[in-house]
Amino acid sequence: MRKILFTLLALATVSSIAHADGVLDKRLTPFDKERLAKVDVNVMAALAEARAGGSKEDLAILDAALAGTPLPLAEGYDPKGNWKCRTIKAGGTLPLTVYPWFACRISEDGAGWQLEKRTGSQRTKGMFYTLSATRLAYLGAGYVNGETPRIYGQDERENQVAIVERRGKNKLILLFPAPQYESKLDILVMER
Repeated sequence: MRKILFTLLALATVSSIAHADGVLDKRLTPFDKERLAKVDVNVMAALAEARAGGSKEDLAILDAALAGTPLPLAEGYDPKGNWKCRTIKAGGTLPLTVYPWFACRISEDGAGWQLEKRTGSQRTKGMFYTLSATRLAYLGAGYVNGETPRIYGQDERENQVAIVERRGKNKLILLFPAPQYESKLDILVMER
């Protein structure tokens, strides 16, 4: 519980990213700036709903996903390659839903790191942007298996934004506040 509380306190500092300078600020839609500015409130509300109605097994998976403290993402850290990933949906339509593991990949195209969820029916593809030494922003777009992947900004209903943290040597979490569908918070857990 202490680790979860620390996580929530760490997330409370995120609200300043809506005022970031540079490329990220220019790319973000006003709606997505608002989502990121309120990430701390969203996370607390979604986790409260999950804890009030989630099964014991799913809550254990949620706690394991959020465990750890943010680690540096800069010098010497190389996330490129294959990852297993799972989505956890908290709050909203159902209090807590945990999906099985799927395949994700992080690559680099010269402009920076890119994420692609490669299996499962609901997918995402997008880019990472540096916020601090321990936090990235993710701007991507959702699509369904069989569709051509979208890019951020192509269809505002499918835009996805997240705060990204490394919580272990081989663990990343992406916190998607106020996703467009089903839940109040989506957490993409990536491990390898």
